[in-house]
Amino acid sequence: MGVKDRDRFSTATRLRLLGEQTAARVYRSQTKRQARRSRLTGRAALLALVLCSMIVALAYPMRQYVSQRAQISDLQRQQEQARKRVEQLRDLKARWQDDSYAEQQIRLRLHYVMPGETGYIVVDPGTAKQSRIDLRAAHRPWYANIWDGVDKSDASDQ
Repeated sequence: MGVKDRDRFSTATRLRLLGEQTAARVYRSQTKRQARRSRLTGRAALLALVLCSMIVALAYPMRQYVSQRAQISDLQRQQEQARKRVEQLRDLKARWQDDSYAEQQIRLRLHYVMPGETGYIVVDPGTAKQSRIDLRAAHRPWYANIWDGVDKSDASDQ
């Protein structure tokens, strides 16, 4: 046996060979894992790209949907308000159909009096101007005051 053979079977040589073989196996294993990781990374990138494109594709329709739902709720609110207003106007119309209510409103708004009654108009001196025109207008019938207003507006246009 020569030095070469002794070297071949020495413990140090065997350990070195065993270490090299183990290192080669570990390297091959890491290479396979990295290959799997790179495939996984490629798959993950593709999945992320698909998800992003779906989000972008759905963003505009979702915005339109939310906008239309808000518009629908506004229109429903307006419809409810209009329905309430129609109901109020129907009630008012029904009240005006009643002769006693109409007579009450005519007396209140136009200062009408029934035959045989005496009408009075009380002018508060603290709130109304006490000029000769105001006193004259208080003693005249309402329709005369209206014609005076028409005449004044006609004169101001010229």
